Formats: sequence, C-alpha cells, structure tokens
Amino acid sequence: MATAIELESFLKEIRVRAYKQAFFAVKNEETALDLVQDSMLKLAEKYPHKPVAEYPMLFTRILQNTILDHHRRQKVRTTWTTLFSSFQKKGEEDYDVMESILAKEDAMHESSETSIERAQTMGLIEKAIGNLPARQRQAFLLRYWEEMDLAETASVMGCSQGSVKTHCSRATKALANVMRERGLVI
Repeated sequence: MATAIELESFLKEIRVRAYKQAFFAVKNEETALDLVQDSMLKLAEKYPHKPVAEYPMLFTRILQNTILDHHRRQKVRTTWTTLFSSFQKKGEEDYDVMESILAKEDAMHESSETSIERAQTMGLIEKAIGNLPARQRQAFLLRYWEEMDLAETASVMGCSQGSVKTHCSRATKALANVMRERGLVI
C-alpha cells in the first residue's frame, strides 16, 4: 500500500512524460494538461491502496483510456458541431491560441548553440511523432519513451505483441525517413 508521499513522488516523476504522451495524442496543450490531471486524479482516488510498484503500468493504462475517451467525445462533438454549424453566422467563431507551457530543463548548463540545436532537433522529432498514426504513436511512446517491454505495451494497448512490433516498426521507419529528409544522421 502506497503512502501519500509515495503517490505524490510518483506523480511528480511522470508528469512531463505523461504530458508529452497526451500532447502527441491530442495536439492541444490545454487539453493534454487536462487529460493528465484527470488521469492523476483517477489514480489517486481509485487506487491509493495499490503498491507503488504497480503505479507505472496502472497510470499508463488510465492515461491511455482517458485519451481514448477524449477522442470518442471529440468525435461525437465534431459530428454535432458540423450538423449545427449551418445555424451559426460567419465570424462568430473563437480561436484558441496555443501557448508554450513547459520550459526546457537543463538549458542553463549548455552553450546557446548546443541548446538551440538540441531544441530544434527535439522539435522536429516531436512534430514527427505527433504526425504518426495514433496506434503507431502509442506503441512507439510506450515502448521507447516509457521503456515498457513488449508484453506490458501489448497489455496497455489491448492488442497482441505482434501488433505492437508491427506498429513500432512502422513508427521507427517513418521517423527515420523524416530525420533523413531533414539531413539528420541516424
């Protein structure tokens, strides 16, 4: 059974990675933050009795389910918005402007040139990951970002290990092609 301090420590440790996963899935900073917060609350409210060792897999599954639920809700909203958009006058729409939320860590310890180069490369990689199909992105992030093994990834995704291998292979090939096109050595 985890203590409140252990739970808080776990949540602090995974918050940035969880945000990145959610952001790649929804491509909206505020929504990604909401999804991560909802997932963290679900873990804290429903599973405080679980051992700390079970938190990584449990939280990953909660986050992935929360993202899927969001996509389902968005699909329904989009359908209704499209149907009723003919009733709206032109020029009444509000547009959200995305703001940068997370600051780059350890930027003070490297030269400006190295920092800029690293930031540009990471931006390119993040954009390429964000452009992957949903299942490929999910498999890639779980396997290589979260460092889950094949069985854990298959369990979280609700598919076979062979499907995880296929999704990961396609994702890495697509990312490698993008990097080569931009002149980055892989």
